[in-house]
Amino acid sequence: MSRVRVAVLAGGRSSEHEISLASAASVAAALDPERYEVRTVEIGRDGRWALPAGDRRAELPATTAETLPVPADSAPATLGSVDVVLPILHGPFGEDGTVQGLCELAGVAYVGPGVLASSVCMDKDVFKTLMRGAGIPVARHVALRLGDPVENPFGYPVFVKPANMGSSVGISKVRAESELEPAVALARRHDEKVMVEEFVPGMEIEVGVLGNLPSPVASPPGQVVANNADWYDYSSKYDGGGSALVVPPPGLTEAQIERARQLAVDAFVATSCEGMARADFFVREPDGEILMNELNTIPGFTATSFYARLFGAAGIEYEELLDRLIALALERHERRSGLQY
Repeated sequence: MSRVRVAVLAGGRSSEHEISLASAASVAAALDPERYEVRTVEIGRDGRWALPAGDRRAELPATTAETLPVPADSAPATLGSVDVVLPILHGPFGEDGTVQGLCELAGVAYVGPGVLASSVCMDKDVFKTLMRGAGIPVARHVALRLGDPVENPFGYPVFVKPANMGSSVGISKVRAESELEPAVALARRHDEKVMVEEFVPGMEIEVGVLGNLPSPVASPPGQVVANNADWYDYSSKYDGGGSALVVPPPGLTEAQIERARQLAVDAFVATSCEGMARADFFVREPDGEILMNELNTIPGFTATSFYARLFGAAGIEYEELLDRLIALALERHERRSGLQY
């Protein structure tokens, strides 16, 4: 059988560029060379696409055959020359539906949620509004758009964050009114829409979701323990020893565990996700209610990232997880190819 031609997209224009490079290199190294023909395409911070000159696996290209500004007429054709795209891109211009739309235009299968789900889940304000409509509990928040006065109706502490960003970039835990305006200004460096969200005391847990509609499955939950700060900030996520994942979360009842897993699947379905996502929750003290925080459609993807470790706890190892995601992408593409437009 011929090998499946896979394009791994890495880097991207967002501030999570370096994180994406690490995830993509790990993915490329884990794909079986007897089953997959892998090409890694690095997208620079300036949005230019570097196409590999050789066939070296598991390496980001040191030299390029050509460089494409995006959007470009040849970008869809480039993507269309492969069987499936793995967009290992975090944050805006990769996780927000833009690259997914490019893959749709190119008519190529791609791993992860589609255009609508990606854009909805990236915009935390829209996501939480949709969750409330679906009956899924979330923390209270207000959205500050351009021209809106800076306000906080929730007391302190409170979180201030860009509506469209990931990896805790631009997020502040605000402990006093004097810190509110600077926190909003910091968040506005990354997005024109800013969220002010109530602080939820309690444990933070994560649940992985895998599969296509109509039957996605949830991983066991894991507790996120931040070692470098009193909340799960950028340093806790990416510095060595900054955080730990405890599976199963200590102190949770079986009912709470199943509630978190069901809410993860419910949110996945409500947002029209397919392929993969990682659901993040708070277990509120003292009542133990599970509150949805966000749905991450392209989570960190090294072998030690939380998404991979959550499914590792369910007996699905990293290489098999990648195999399943590629198969799901191809299955969805084949299924949707029969639609009439």
